[in-house]
Amino acid sequence: MNYPSSKEIIDFQNKLTEMRNELWYYHDLFTPQWWFLLVLTILPWMIWWYLVDRTRIKKIWLYGALMTILILYLDDIGSSLGLWDYPIKLIGIFPRLNPIDVSVLPVFHMIIYQYFTKWKPFLIGNIIAAVIFAYAAEPFFVKIHIYQLIKWKHFYSIPGYILKAIIIKYIMETILDWNKKEHLK
Repeated sequence: MNYPSSKEIIDFQNKLTEMRNELWYYHDLFTPQWWFLLVLTILPWMIWWYLVDRTRIKKIWLYGALMTILILYLDDIGSSLGLWDYPIKLIGIFPRLNPIDVSVLPVFHMIIYQYFTKWKPFLIGNIIAAVIFAYAAEPFFVKIHIYQLIKWKHFYSIPGYILKAIIIKYIMETILDWNKKEHLK
């Protein structure tokens, strides 16, 4: 069997990057969707800065940073597996939808984390958020041609939205418990 060589894969990746950059420059840049993505990159952080509890900012920021890392990995996996695509991007060289991955979703999750500190309200808040993201936000992004479902359905997203919030909250609580135990020694 004849497998592609590393050089062939690199050449193909370089050609793909060149094609993505051309598409972005001639098709995406400065379109209404591009401007919308730019606003989605900036506005959530402005809202977060206004709402954040400054006495807990480090903990909330850490939660958001861990959430962002997880979101980026999950988006990379889904994009690489051909489950979804982003026809219009804010920055052409990124295969993911960075305004959502590093702004909208982390900020929204940080706000839920800040206001719902106990597990039950936290879970309820994240379930509601998951339904809103899956059945309102995602279809809207499909409609305006920013998000394209390939081998994915909106309801598949609901467990992912909920589980990532649970995982990060669990990690945060574990870290904070370790920290408390270390300070008590």
